[in-house]
Amino acid sequence: MGINLEGLSAKELQALIAEADKRRKALAKRKPAATVRKKIVSLARAEGYTVEELFGTARLVRAKAGVKAAGKPARKSARKSAQKGRKVPPKYRHPGDASKTWAGRGMPPRWLSAELAKGKKLEDFLIK
Repeated sequence: MGINLEGLSAKELQALIAEADKRRKALAKRKPAATVRKKIVSLARAEGYTVEELFGTARLVRAKAGVKAAGKPARKSARKSAQKGRKVPPKYRHPGDASKTWAGRGMPPRWLSAELAKGKKLEDFLIK
């Protein structure tokens, strides 16, 4: 939002401040959008409707209110991986130090990169 204040007179600035203050007070009286969304969804459910039946496709409303569509399984967000945060057993182990392992995900550890640079093969470090 860019209002050029340089060209306004003192009277125009005062009018702008009064209008902005009026708008700020009106916004402060409103309830948060999430609260209103939940009320709408619960009212629709109580009457036997879904938000989609009343307002059309409303993925944003459903997602933000945490509501699943009737008869449809909830879809996982495309941004979240089902594997994120899960531990997997290590696939590779340092031959000299058993505490140094790597699961094969992400960047290889420095000890493995150094060994590979020396000419060893990745298969040499597989845990059997």
